[in-house]
Amino acid sequence: HICDMDSLMALTRSTGVTVIEDCAHTMGARWKNVRSGNHGIAGCFSTQTYKHINSGEGGLLTTDDPDLMARAIILSGSYMLYERHGAAPATEHFADIRLKTPNMSARMDNLRAAILMPQLATLDANVTRWNALYDTLAAILDSHPGIETPRRPDDESKVGSSIQFRVPDFSADDCRAFVARNRARGVELKWFGAPDPHGFTSIYSSWQYAARQSLPRSDAIFATLFDMRLPLTFSVDDCRLLGEIITDCVSDND
Repeated sequence: HICDMDSLMALTRSTGVTVIEDCAHTMGARWKNVRSGNHGIAGCFSTQTYKHINSGEGGLLTTDDPDLMARAIILSGSYMLYERHGAAPATEHFADIRLKTPNMSARMDNLRAAILMPQLATLDANVTRWNALYDTLAAILDSHPGIETPRRPDDESKVGSSIQFRVPDFSADDCRAFVARNRARGVELKWFGAPDPHGFTSIYSSWQYAARQSLPRSDAIFATLFDMRLPLTFSVDDCRLLGEIITDCVSDND
């Protein structure tokens, strides 16, 4: 999901906050026809499993700031071979950076890059396919009075590679039983309100490496929030069936 990027950038400019865009799930998406990753000082993209281009593990960043790119190249582990980097800025941008920046050895190897390059050519076509899956499933979920899907702004051009929805009237026990009913029918849902993280459902309350926070409004959303991947191996008919199963499982709670 992309927020109102105009409002976000106006707010951050007024407060002096630097924006680095987390585009792990928005590669190929746009805000007012500007691709995600082009609003802040940098865009960070994941190429891990389930992402919009997939090398198993990996990622990349984009920026039009030459000093930031120079620092990123040194950090990635170029040693003093930075001039050979295919996206390197002019040599003078490395003058003050090359000896003050540590080597973090985070290079993407050529094999992963070679796997990713052809996928860029099919990204927009895949976005169209993902959105057909998403729109089919979302329409069925929206037809059920007990289910809420996020409102998407008109200025957002989404990539529907996953779907999120809430069942606001469910208790924790209801949610737990709902997940089990879906699993019994072959549908794997992730629940963000579970007391312990599972898979990719980690939320701030389980981050013991960070200071404790109280975010009651976030907690209220997470309590009944569910997530499901929509891989391109699914068909539109598959998504119709998924919608029928999920809505049945909500109704079965009555």
